[in-house]
Amino acid sequence: MNKVYDALFLVSFGGPESPEEIKPFLERITEGKNIPSNRLEEIAQRYETVGGVSPLNANMRDIKEKLEIEIKNRDIDIPIFLGYRNVDPLISNTVNEMKDSGVSKCLVWLSSPYSSYSSCRQYTENIENACSHIKNAPQTEQIRRHHDHPGLIEPAADCLRSAIDEIPSALRDETVLLFSAHSLPVSMAETCRYESEINEAASLVANKVDPDKHLRREVVWQSRSGPPSIPWLEPDINDKLDQLASEGVKAVVVSPIGFPVENFEILWDLDFEASNKAASLGMAFSRANSVNNDSRFISMIADLLCERIDKPTLAVSALGSLKIAPKKCEKDCCPNK
Repeated sequence: MNKVYDALFLVSFGGPESPEEIKPFLERITEGKNIPSNRLEEIAQRYETVGGVSPLNANMRDIKEKLEIEIKNRDIDIPIFLGYRNVDPLISNTVNEMKDSGVSKCLVWLSSPYSSYSSCRQYTENIENACSHIKNAPQTEQIRRHHDHPGLIEPAADCLRSAIDEIPSALRDETVLLFSAHSLPVSMAETCRYESEINEAASLVANKVDPDKHLRREVVWQSRSGPPSIPWLEPDINDKLDQLASEGVKAVVVSPIGFPVENFEILWDLDFEASNKAASLGMAFSRANSVNNDSRFISMIADLLCERIDKPTLAVSALGSLKIAPKKCEKDCCPNK
């Protein structure tokens, strides 16, 4: 066992894996929010429209399996556990499993590399809450945020290149690159580096694909929720498509830069809504894959682990100009506002 940590805990949002799991999943994520039943039915119908299954859980299991091989090849003897906020195995269940396995201190990797309350701090609070209700629960520390790690940027660039190739050749030189991420309330975004990190990740990927900056590139947002009276980050991707069509743009390629691991939001917001919107506007549309289990992404997670256990890493730690996120977040970082 490693002398500092004796487990690695992979944590993600989670999603339903069958139509029967949709309703309990939605009830869990909306608990205490007074969401009308007809609204839940509407969201459930969206899941059913794209097959009733979120790809997130299967992708996370695949990442876990490949990461186990990667760290074994690096002579790191440490077990890997997996847990979700909203589906089995829940975070609390996995904390119990680690305790029963004799884990005393684990390192946590979150599937989103970005800094915000909803993508980072909320998970930390979930884990801390689970540990507080379990006697002799393991101590937990989180792997740093890593929006500009080459293990994310380089495979995302390759995915974008492949998506551009799907655009008819006559339109490629005029294609607009859109980089999409989950929107946040403006008040929350103002308290963290989320927007800056998304913008920099998008720029890094775009510059690898189009170093001469021939193609127009923009960041857009998706998946907003809540009352319309609360301002969220804009522009929404569908509004941007309307604008681009009015300007005469004939082709767009979307990179889901905010979602390294494919999930339901990509299937619905991009593959269904945005794709259909583009078609109705007469625009060619292509969506880049998420990086998912790309070997460089797996190597990145192993490198982030190595940073914390004083073992050599295989790649440089950052490509961007923002200050590298600290190994341990400040106590008051990314508040829920």
